[in-house]
Amino acid sequence: MKKTLTVLLAAGTILGAAACSAPKMTTAETCDRIKTITSSPSSSSDKFGMTRLANQIRPIQATASEELQAPLQSIVDYLDEAAKKDPDQGKLDELKGKYTSAGQTFSQACGGGAQSGQPNQ
Repeated sequence: MKKTLTVLLAAGTILGAAACSAPKMTTAETCDRIKTITSSPSSSSDKFGMTRLANQIRPIQATASEELQAPLQSIVDYLDEAAKKDPDQGKLDELKGKYTSAGQTFSQACGGGAQSGQPNQ
């Protein structure tokens, strides 16, 4: 468990540093990247699938278009909480509204074709 946490922290630090110098994607590029990962079979609604999806979204969020950065963060926050062994139901309820709003933003920005980063529930 400690090794996994250390690896995730190191990866997050590296991605954060890389994002500082990486150019921002356009909204269309961001939509294409999100559509690619949400259409993969690993985007399932079980805890492992939610964790995997959140980890795939993180590097995209770092370089996403300004319009889609906040919605991506809302999706990652929700997935992180939902994937916990014992999620805080109050926090999950609070995050669900932002998660739903993020899905609507994606539908509008990406022409309705994206699954808005949301796994099937």
